[in-house]
Amino acid sequence: MKKTLLALVVCFVALGAFAQNKTLPSVNVKTLEGQTLNVQELGKSGKITIISFWATWCSPCKKELDAIKDYYEDWQKDYDVVLVAVSVDDARTAAKIPAMVEEKGWEYRVLIDSNKEFQQAANVASVPYTILLDQSGNIVFEHTGYAPGDELELEEKIKSLKK
Repeated sequence: MKKTLLALVVCFVALGAFAQNKTLPSVNVKTLEGQTLNVQELGKSGKITIISFWATWCSPCKKELDAIKDYYEDWQKDYDVVLVAVSVDDARTAAKIPAMVEEKGWEYRVLIDSNKEFQQAANVASVPYTILLDQSGNIVFEHTGYAPGDELELEEKIKSLKK
């Protein structure tokens, strides 16, 4: 009886650990070049992936992406990280995205979610919103808003994933 009970407990613990692996939803977004991409592909690179939801009209979003820019080259080298900036600008303001990215010198991959399908499927209520994926594509950290220094907290989370 004890062995059966122990086996059940082990199964439930294993199931609970498995159920906690949260991954990206299956929705499509557009690249800056107008191509369609399913966001689940972002988790299949084998790299630590930062997904940053932002908009051209969002000052904290731009501050966060500017702050990360100062560290991004080192993060790529030290942790094999990639950052994907997902704009939630609507069709009316999306035309501003390429010029802003160039002006800011952001070396990030930029995707456009103008229909907000990804935003809604990922339960992102407001921007800026950051999602961190491990090398297997599991969501391991989520953060809403931006305050100076948040990029250092993000780096600590990234460091903990380094294999």
